[in-house]
Amino acid sequence: MLRGKRFAIAIIGALALVFSFAHISQSQVGQSQLVNPDLAGEKELLALPHMNAAIVKNILEQRPFLQMADLHALLAKSLNKDQLAELYGKMFVQINLNTASQEEILLIPGLGNRMLREFREYRPYKTLAQFRKEIGKYVDQKEVARLEQYVFVPVSLNSASDEDILSIPGAGKRMLREFKEYRPYANIEQFRKEIGKYVDKKEVARLERYVTLN
Repeated sequence: MLRGKRFAIAIIGALALVFSFAHISQSQVGQSQLVNPDLAGEKELLALPHMNAAIVKNILEQRPFLQMADLHALLAKSLNKDQLAELYGKMFVQINLNTASQEEILLIPGLGNRMLREFREYRPYKTLAQFRKEIGKYVDQKEVARLEQYVFVPVSLNSASDEDILSIPGAGKRMLREFKEYRPYANIEQFRKEIGKYVDKKEVARLERYVTLN
């Protein structure tokens, strides 16, 4: 009897673990503990290393940053290389694994030319699960999880799961509903038009960077 209960508990635990990994693999935007400069409030930004009122003011006025390179260009006017590296360990604009430039990839703290080569070797990435698998050949799971915070794979507007869409920073249940309401999308202009009914042009542009029609 006891052996049977233990077996049942083991099966339930295994199924829960499988479900957990399946759920994680659905997300196409890296689960990040980093501050998102396109969404963070003034107080949150001011609490970051080397930030001051003038820098924060510029961030708030110029966002959204559709590429990490744009944010870097702004910050590099005020901060040196070491300060930027420390800051990027706390705040970052996630980069598109398939289109990010060499310069943008190298902005990820602790990432050198060898890992840059591996990032680019496996393009195009279809899912974050593919990223985990390929980069996991070179670094341990802890480092894969750290690197994952800095990246995303665009989600398909016409076929993305709820989990995919909700992994987009700042996209809650309301936006999930609107994304799905207008399927199928014939082109990106349709996306801009329909989502533009609910948010301003800047927010449409911010959301657009996370999606694809492919």
